[in-house]
Amino acid sequence: MLMGKNQGNKGIMIDYDAIANQESFKALVRKKKSFLWSMTVFFLAAYMLLPILTSYTTVLHQKAFGEITWVWVYSAGLFIMTWCLCHLYVAKANSFDKEAKAIIAEYENGGGRR
Repeated sequence: MLMGKNQGNKGIMIDYDAIANQESFKALVRKKKSFLWSMTVFFLAAYMLLPILTSYTTVLHQKAFGEITWVWVYSAGLFIMTWCLCHLYVAKANSFDKEAKAIIAEYENGGGRR
């Protein structure tokens, strides 16, 4: 059992193993892992598709607007996608933080203690 940072002056001991064994904590970890892996796979697939499509096909070499080819449109889309994924990640991380606070409150109210 360790003393929590924000609880240091109160002298409350926090059993991190008990928190880790709570079903609500395990569910949060599963949700985080699922979200992070799916975002990672989506980002890497979209990112790696650019060199594959430009090197081995002519799909992106066609003109889209005037002299601009689809490779430029796709590349600009990757920048937009990165910004969108960053905003999505921050929003999701904030919701995970709220769930983590609820788990700590559950622990402090006697849930998950041995």
